[in-house]
Amino acid sequence: MNVFEQWESNVRSYCRTFSDIYISAKDCVMVAENGKRYIDFFAGAGALNYGHNNTYIKRRIIDYLENDGVIHGLDMFTAAKRTFIETFQREVLAPNHYPYKMQFCGPTGTNAVEASIKLARKVKGRTGIFSFMGGFHGMSLGSLALTGNQYNRAGAGIPLSHVTFMPYPYGFMNTFDTIQYMEAVLSDENSGVDKPAAVIFETVQAEGGVIVAPIEWMRQLSDLCKRHDILLICDDIQAGCGRTGTFFSFERAGIVPDLVILSKSISGYGVPMSLVLMKPELDIWNPGEHNGTFRGNQLAFIGGTAALEYRKEVNLEQEVTTKSSFIEKFLNNEIASLDSSIKIRGIGMIWGIDVSRLADKELSKKVVTDCYDKGLIIERAGRGDTVIKIMPPLNIEIELLMQGMTIIKEIMQKHCAQDISEERHSVHA
Repeated sequence: MNVFEQWESNVRSYCRTFSDIYISAKDCVMVAENGKRYIDFFAGAGALNYGHNNTYIKRRIIDYLENDGVIHGLDMFTAAKRTFIETFQREVLAPNHYPYKMQFCGPTGTNAVEASIKLARKVKGRTGIFSFMGGFHGMSLGSLALTGNQYNRAGAGIPLSHVTFMPYPYGFMNTFDTIQYMEAVLSDENSGVDKPAAVIFETVQAEGGVIVAPIEWMRQLSDLCKRHDILLICDDIQAGCGRTGTFFSFERAGIVPDLVILSKSISGYGVPMSLVLMKPELDIWNPGEHNGTFRGNQLAFIGGTAALEYRKEVNLEQEVTTKSSFIEKFLNNEIASLDSSIKIRGIGMIWGIDVSRLADKELSKKVVTDCYDKGLIIERAGRGDTVIKIMPPLNIEIELLMQGMTIIKEIMQKHCAQDISEERHSVHA
């Protein structure tokens, strides 16, 4: 029994799949204590869009530390926060005329989710929230109430209330007009469903299995919320910060949600930070009404500012477009062709290989395990964890991207060939 098994809680999860002990990481490669190198297609669950120890961002953080910059400041005024606000306004908000004010919450994404639904309820004077089947929004009680996964919800230990789940356009739910269904629920005085304060949604259900919302669906959802005086909250924690190409994942639909939630890669360096963007008229908080000791992480402000500059310097948006095209073609030509039951979904640099329709229900686990043995870190997602999720850092070198994709292909080929062989053996038997 090692020290982790002896002293760390059973709640640990990722280390059960990625079981080596890591000592260093740079850009898109992690190095284990035994010297083995791993290509990272996981990116800290989306917290490392700019890679491990990004040189440009790291230099800014080191300089700040060496000059004894303020490390802990609650929500006091600091030069680091001022520079981040100015840079975020100039580089992200102003070019698209987004009107948002910024609220710096506690360090994790779930805290920003909690803040957004608290504010929505305060603004509208209603308690209910509409969330979507398949969505994931966090593990604290308010966020967990918005999350569909039963395994996660069971950990709450109490009833999770004041949330109504609506159908997301996927699977059977995609066989009918889900927006029209919501319209009927809201308009029918006999539906038994009260009008909510807000609707919270992800443009890409990442943990839900990389399910990409159609552009027209997002536009109709925005219009529905306006018609019924409901706030629209976009949870952009995993799909934002350039993951889908543009900085915000909803930009492709041309909508402007009332509130936007950011975390994970907003700090640029994997440093904890979360942010709620709100239309100015919604900012009716009283001082300290939503607070936290570690709101406004100063190192995150430094890293986040540097990340915005880095994006512009390397033309990251164009890089994502180029690499997205490569990933999509590779998956459709080299992976989907292995079996007609394999489904490919994705956008930008988040893609999923859905093997749920294949006979081997353990296939996704086998693929991820074998990829790890071959030096590739990649995770599973979706219902039953049957989707192999591809999410490398946005700035991954094309050679490493190709190498990682080739590993996936080789492993998938092996298992698909085994499945065919076993099926034939079963038929002959």
